Amino acid sequence: MRYTILVVDDEEFNIIMIQTLLKDKYTLLIATNGKEAVELAQKEKPNLILMDITMPVMNGIQACELIKSNSETADIPLIFLTALGGMDDESRGFDLGAVDYIRKPVSPPLLIRRIKTHLSLIKAEKLDSLARESIHMLGEAGHYNDTDTGVHIWRMAAFAARLASEVGWTENKCEEIELAAPMHDTGKIGIPDSILKAERKLTAEEWEIMKQHSQMGHDILVRSQHPVFQLAATVALNHHEKWDGSGYPNSLSGEDIPQVARIVAVADVFDALTVKRPYKEAWSIEKSMDYLRDNASKHFDPQLVEAFMDIRDEILQIKAHWDAQDKKQHTGFE
Repeated sequence: MRYTILVVDDEEFNIIMIQTLLKDKYTLLIATNGKEAVELAQKEKPNLILMDITMPVMNGIQACELIKSNSETADIPLIFLTALGGMDDESRGFDLGAVDYIRKPVSPPLLIRRIKTHLSLIKAEKLDSLARESIHMLGEAGHYNDTDTGVHIWRMAAFAARLASEVGWTENKCEEIELAAPMHDTGKIGIPDSILKAERKLTAEEWEIMKQHSQMGHDILVRSQHPVFQLAATVALNHHEKWDGSGYPNSLSGEDIPQVARIVAVADVFDALTVKRPYKEAWSIEKSMDYLRDNASKHFDPQLVEAFMDIRDEILQIKAHWDAQDKKQHTGFE
């Protein structure tokens, strides 16, 4: 990809110098004052802006303010090139949304490095956005035939992240679990509709087929080396294991079950109990909490159940937030 950079400076020498440095690698747009810069930014949507501060017609600070106040151009990274040395100028620029300052006279190696850094951040943000969209699609795909889950997978993921934080996971790891948890049922993609949509108790043979979704989900997700997908593969495989060893697919017990799967199990079951489904009414919060307590050391890790109870108020706040989103999704109103 060839990035486009808007260079804004009223001094011809500076423009020629920057053109000489960058023209072979980037597409360059040139403006000689802030007014031209604002117009070009809106018209061409460059990937990066190099902006002088002291210019005729409209200075760089004013131009930056206009660019950042426009939703179409607000996300374009802007680097100030300036001979000004006042801290007030720098502070105001950063407050308006500039990402960097480079002093004049500009050092060519420094300019090149700073441009590469900020363009690499753009690339990273695009990849992060792509990854998140892929995660969301896989999460939705796992529940494609379940029309009654609403925002279940996102609500339970938020529960899981908060519970993980309570038992000592780092902030980054909690974010990973919140992204991984929605993919826990990805393997249901491989289960026949006749089983997924059966409005009756499954036969023993059908139940054995249904249980295969754990392994299927793992086998799909484990193909990625990204830590989020590796975590999701672990969750998919193990979220139906039980503390007492009576779960599936491998009859693991106790701490042999990966902690991330034990966390998701608590979050998933609590959320499933508290929402209405075609085959059941929503349980009350108290009844759902009692179920977790009653099944600690059977289905659930007892320490995780205790931690979940300790953060009950925050869990209910999360639930209220996502319930409102669910209502909005179904009615179109807040």
